Amino acid sequence: MKHVAIIGGGIAGLSAAYYLERARKNGAGIEWMLFEKSNRFGGVIQTEHRDGYVLEAGPDSFLTAKPEAALLSSELGIGDQLIGSNDAQRKTYILVKGHLVAIPEGLEFMVPTRIWPMVRTSLFSLSTKVRMLRERGIQSRSQQDDESVASFVQRHFGQEMVDRVAEPLLAGVYGGEAEQLSVNAVLPRFVEMEREHGSLVRASLAARKQRTRGGVSPQPLFTSLRKGMQQLVDALLSFLPPNSLHAGQDDVSFERRGNAWQVGSRQGSQEFDEIILAIPAPAAAALLQPLRAELAGMLGGIQYTSSAAVLIAFDRADLPPGFGFLVPRSEGRKMLACTFVHKKFPHRAPEGSALLRCFFSSSRVRKMSGYSDAALLDLAQRELQEIMDFTATPRFARVFRWECALPQYAVGHPQRVAQMEKHLAELPGVRLIGNSLYGVGISDCIKSAQQAVGAITSAALQPASV
Repeated sequence: MKHVAIIGGGIAGLSAAYYLERARKNGAGIEWMLFEKSNRFGGVIQTEHRDGYVLEAGPDSFLTAKPEAALLSSELGIGDQLIGSNDAQRKTYILVKGHLVAIPEGLEFMVPTRIWPMVRTSLFSLSTKVRMLRERGIQSRSQQDDESVASFVQRHFGQEMVDRVAEPLLAGVYGGEAEQLSVNAVLPRFVEMEREHGSLVRASLAARKQRTRGGVSPQPLFTSLRKGMQQLVDALLSFLPPNSLHAGQDDVSFERRGNAWQVGSRQGSQEFDEIILAIPAPAAAALLQPLRAELAGMLGGIQYTSSAAVLIAFDRADLPPGFGFLVPRSEGRKMLACTFVHKKFPHRAPEGSALLRCFFSSSRVRKMSGYSDAALLDLAQRELQEIMDFTATPRFARVFRWECALPQYAVGHPQRVAQMEKHLAELPGVRLIGNSLYGVGISDCIKSAQQAVGAITSAALQPASV
């Protein structure tokens, strides 16, 4: 019988508990317990409902191209609740010199795949458009050392593409800066495209041709759940035995005794064979400091940004078509992005009403903890007015904050992860999952849980009805 302790009750920890419990029900010799510091489970995934509006405190969806979250939802019996983004209405704007400019059709993240929309757009200068045409001539290159996303994009399309597209897009995901982020960690697919084709344009066109030849129907870019992402957390909790879930455990520690791990908590001291750390890197560093100081130092060196989401509901609002807008750092604004939630997904607001979600990060609001909720709301409304001349009176507003929310995968991150994995291998049965090392999305966290549980027992990955 293997006894497993899971420390952390966010989506990664709950997913690990699910796969362990599924294996146990299939006959594997496993017992597990989960310890969560706060008084609720789900981590940054939290949904509130008010007056017919669906308010997402944390992530509002996951990338459809990464299937782990959708597969888990289906296994949990809520596959019929999955909804795709309204991609027929998808249009995103970039704030350029104080004006909202639509991202032209055919621009796949930062790669132009259609000529005339690029020719007509005012998003790019003539010199950048010429750079796009010349990019097709770039030849493939062998594996190179890691570099920043900004450096990678600049080599292909120039600095304007960095400033106006890559930086604001990634800021909306990581809350950080393209000049610091590792391209190998953040955009591995693009690195592979460059390795194989040289030109990212040629690689994207070849991939699109292959999809068309294969008759693959386009999928919505984002997927969510009808009543909000909290549905996934609730479904996980309903599957898991309550007596194995322990919230309010803010004093967990562990040490090696003989051939087992002794875990101390408010539940007392208990012995476990395996420990799954489903917590942010700084918290993991604190627990591991007495055991492996060098590993703890590397984990503690991963920088995080804090974030805030300001959700504002309106009975009605006159807004541009599309999903919302992104704000480049060069515009001098505090806001990173604004999503027109009621347009991005169905079932998010009463018919005819509107719901806006303004995103802020400590990368731009340096002392964000010093801002009251009222001050953040005032900042959001002031910038909405200045950017869109938007002055509608809110029905209500809600501010959500997350400290130490988004890890920054700095240049050299994959190499540091490989070193940390070697250190972890010297701690028998200790595994680190979540968004610290391998990806910040919901599906990334679920995948890390699958892999950790798979390393404990192959039975945990066998299908089961739920």
